[in-house]
Amino acid sequence: MTAITTTPTATDRPETVRTRNREELARAATLGAVRIVVAFLFVCHGLQGLGLFGGIDGAGGAAPFGSWPGWWATILEVVAGGLVLLGLATRPAAILCSGAMAYAYFVVHQPMGLLPLQNLGEQAALFSWIFLLIGVFGPGAFAVDNLLRRRRVR
Repeated sequence: MTAITTTPTATDRPETVRTRNREELARAATLGAVRIVVAFLFVCHGLQGLGLFGGIDGAGGAAPFGSWPGWWATILEVVAGGLVLLGLATRPAAILCSGAMAYAYFVVHQPMGLLPLQNLGEQAALFSWIFLLIGVFGPGAFAVDNLLRRRRVR
């Protein structure tokens, strides 16, 4: 979990500090849970490109090895998505995932129609924005980054 540092002031009452600490813990836990669920779904999406979960064609087909952008996107989704899932190098991995999904939206989906409902780009748009949020706000709770940070402090 993220270390919460709240410095009480002379005017803070003990119950105000406790409430603030509970709110911070709830925020960190919620962000951590969202990070884990979204990254898990993203990794599963990437594994489809390797032929798992029905593959990219519903019949177990995989992205051809080395093909651009399919195979490279698959590798990025599995590796960077796995890092976000674990909460390891979370911010850079999440920004990379966000950029990859923005690329997917504008290069693959947007030419098929203006709106995400027309071009089937809802997933790419949502993944892009959620990973941007994680990249900006950090991993939240339950992240390996937090354990490593605590070890360095000791």
